[in-house]
Amino acid sequence: MYEESIGSRKTLGDVDVLFHEGIYHLFHLVLPNHDYIAHAVSEDGFSWRRVRNAVFIGHPGDWDDSMLWTMHVSPDPHQVGRWRMFYTGLSRRDRGLKQRLGMATSDDLYHWTKSAVSWKDHRDANIIAGGKGDRGPRSPLTDSPYDKDSSFPLEPDCEHYESSIDEPRQWVSWRDPFYYREGDRGYLLCAGRVNQGPLVRRGCVAVMQETDPNHFETRPPLFHPGQYDDIEVPNLFQIDGEYYLIGSLREDAKIRYWHTDALGKPWRAYHDNVLLARGNYAGRLCRDETGYLIWNFFTHDIAHRTQLNIMPPPKRLTRMPNGMLRVRSFEGFNQRFLRSGNVSSVKPLQCSVQGQPMVDDQSSWQGDSLRLSSEAGFEAFVFPDEVDSFRFCATLDMCGLGKCGLVFRLDPHTRDGYYVSLDMTKGIAQVRAWGTGPDGSGEHMMQFRSLQSGFWQTDLPGRARIELIAYGSYIELSIDGRVILSLADQTYTHGQLGIYAETATMDVTDARLDHLREPAQSDVHLPTG
Repeated sequence: MYEESIGSRKTLGDVDVLFHEGIYHLFHLVLPNHDYIAHAVSEDGFSWRRVRNAVFIGHPGDWDDSMLWTMHVSPDPHQVGRWRMFYTGLSRRDRGLKQRLGMATSDDLYHWTKSAVSWKDHRDANIIAGGKGDRGPRSPLTDSPYDKDSSFPLEPDCEHYESSIDEPRQWVSWRDPFYYREGDRGYLLCAGRVNQGPLVRRGCVAVMQETDPNHFETRPPLFHPGQYDDIEVPNLFQIDGEYYLIGSLREDAKIRYWHTDALGKPWRAYHDNVLLARGNYAGRLCRDETGYLIWNFFTHDIAHRTQLNIMPPPKRLTRMPNGMLRVRSFEGFNQRFLRSGNVSSVKPLQCSVQGQPMVDDQSSWQGDSLRLSSEAGFEAFVFPDEVDSFRFCATLDMCGLGKCGLVFRLDPHTRDGYYVSLDMTKGIAQVRAWGTGPDGSGEHMMQFRSLQSGFWQTDLPGRARIELIAYGSYIELSIDGRVILSLADQTYTHGQLGIYAETATMDVTDARLDHLREPAQSDVHLPTG
């Protein structure tokens, strides 16, 4: 888990992770300034240390002198041992309204050099403001200030894409590059927009083909569903002969995917094509020794995404026999194991009401199965251990049509904590922070926040293998091996863990509680050389 600067006004933005020689290299944006691309490294995907920043905004007059946006790092196919970073840049000259793509190269992933461009050098303030210069009078918003024969910076052409801020939208999407190579052909994808159709339905995955080393020519869109304003942070990859395209959508702040059996054929969507639930954004793939991992940032502020963002632990991406993609919990959590917890006994929180014992809230062992029952009302059955960071696994079997769920980091006196409701029939999971406000807050004393919802489908309604991870501020719920909820919240840090029943009886089998080592972000370390 990674944060840009704990306690500061800065936060991380879009991320890109590359695995090389046993090291995960994280490159990420720094918000709200967007003035450099940061770099951090990790050996396990959990503990990160910052190293030298990779790329900075340009000097005044350069094409990227305003902001830097999303990047993608990949091996240079034309020179062994060299790396290329394609990144998004904005210019002060056009007030950041037109996005372009640039490139930087490195021989070691630590020292980066921007590629030469033929962008005209307009450092004179009068010229930047739109006055007369070496090319005569021009509008700072419409006149292209670089040689069209140059490869960088890359910008959209008007044949296929919106390319001018004089068009109705008045700003140009051409960002979030992703380089894909197959055989001897290379393609650079990005978030663009077609130049026809309803204005907020033009979002597409644009594509440029690498016709010569480091030289790209625009091609028609790879994917235009006619549905979204933008398809952000695209990824293209292939598994078992099937192509998959991953993108993030502002409309619902989720990460989705599409598939096809051949490039050039229509892209299709499964009935469930959500990879990660609301609040997870800008997913990027990397491949390590085990397979594909998906990384992203999680934001509390879906509308603005400029505060308290974190990069959660990655998820393992797998392809199901039917072709659908699933994300599974990162196996690296096995290395965070600290000790086993006690799940051999439980006790109901609500032992009595007004001094009278409750006879309808029961727990008992039936062989290897723990039976929990609440014939009327709500009851939470908690384990003895107080927990902070943990992983809890169990199989739940519902008897009848009642309600059930999990509680964790729960204060046994106030009942403040996290509540996860599980609709075992419909396949719906919801996590809530439920607590008590300060004295004297009146009707606002009840603090209730719905944090995230997720869905699953099962062939056995009423039965599920659940895995709940609370790791620092990170919360993850898997059902039958698939990650359903993935979020971060800092409302509660420790307390009791349990299972609740509401007018329900359930059997709990194969329960296991692992205490995990607390997350820690390492100190800055600058490499030598």
